[in-house]
Formats: sequence, C-alpha cells, structure tokens
Amino acid sequence: MRLGTLVTSPNFRHPVTLAKELISLDDVSGGRITLGIGAGGNGFDATVLGQEPWTPRERADRLAEFVPLLDRLLTEDSVSYEGDFYSAHEARNIQGCVQRPRLPFAVAATGPRGLRLAARHGQAWVTTGDPKLYETGTPEQSRQALRDQAEKLGKACANFGRDADSMDKILLTGFTPDRGRLLKSLDASVDFAGKHRELGFTEIVIHSPIPDSDFASDEDVFERIATEALAQLG
Repeated sequence: MRLGTLVTSPNFRHPVTLAKELISLDDVSGGRITLGIGAGGNGFDATVLGQEPWTPRERADRLAEFVPLLDRLLTEDSVSYEGDFYSAHEARNIQGCVQRPRLPFAVAATGPRGLRLAARHGQAWVTTGDPKLYETGTPEQSRQALRDQAEKLGKACANFGRDADSMDKILLTGFTPDRGRLLKSLDASVDFAGKHRELGFTEIVIHSPIPDSDFASDEDVFERIATEALAQLG
C-alpha cells in the first residue's frame, strides 16, 4: 500500500523543509511515498499562518517555482537557488530518496500552467474537474471538461517529448456535479468509475465519510465500495 499527500501546497510550506520531510518519510516507509502537490486554494490552509490569502495567479506563480526547486532538492546532493519566492543555500539532501531518481510527483492541475508543470515534472496528474461546474453543471458536462483537460495534458506532454499515456491520471472526487450520487450505492460508484476509466483515468479517489460535511455518506456503502468495486470493475 502506497502513502502520500493529496494534495500538499505552497500555502504554508517551503521546498527545502518539505524535501527533508519527504526524504524521511520515503526512508521510513521503505519507498512507498507519492507526493501529491498543487497550487492550493483560498480556504483555511491559505490563512493558517496569519497571512493574507494569495490570488489564483500568485498561487500559480509560486507553484511554478516550488515544483522545479523541489525536484532539484530531491535529486541533487546540494542545491543553491535564488528565486522570486523561494531560496536555498547549499541545501544538502544526502542520501536522497529511497525511490530513484526521486519519489514520484502527482501534480494537481486544471489550467494550462499547472498542466505544463504536470507534464514536465509529474509521474501522475491529479484533477478535481472543472470548478465552474461544481454547483450548476451536469455529469455529462463534467466528463467533457475532464476529457478536454486530458487532451490539453496530452499536448503539454508532447511538447516535452513525453507520452501522456505513461502518466497515471487521478480523479479526486467530491468536487464534480455528480458527487452526491457517487456514494449512494455500490452500483452508482461502479458506474461512475467505469465512465471515468473510459476517459483514461487510472485512479478514482473517494473521501472517507465525514458526518455533517460535504463528504458525508453511508459508512456501510463506503465499505462495500472500498472492498467490492474493484472486483466488479474487473
């Protein structure tokens, strides 16, 4: 069983300290860590340190610097760097990751800049769908938006000489118009997973039930989905 973050963000982290933490976790787990990373949002984690939340553009700017620097920190013995947002001075990470050349990145992205980062640095791509469809969209519109995102990822990969089929594609559920139906029954979840597998997704992530929240669901149904859905999908 693999472990990881889904997703961590620069909202309250620095690449140097995060790299140290990831190397330690990779060592302790015997090489079973995957880093899910994204630009973050404007919720509570954006202000937890008392700072003003960044705009979407500021978050994208920081992620564009954060990910390449973190890549270097996890693959090079010593890194010095001075950027617009982050710096490192002879940051040493010997012996590095158990996984070589480093632990895998799953980059969360829906826009063009993030998709380019995923294509350049990611071993996997994560999406929550199109946020504009969250409240008023239809399941069909959501699947079309996901199809469009996957096509843009493919073009970004081609620009870097990569085949997008070599990347895992992860859908983090709970943020699409059909989120309420997904956990209603085992059959509904299997149907949801099957339709998204047709779009090329290799992993469907569902939230553990949290009462009185957007992720509330029947725990018995959740357990059935976790234990039986894979068998039904074949």
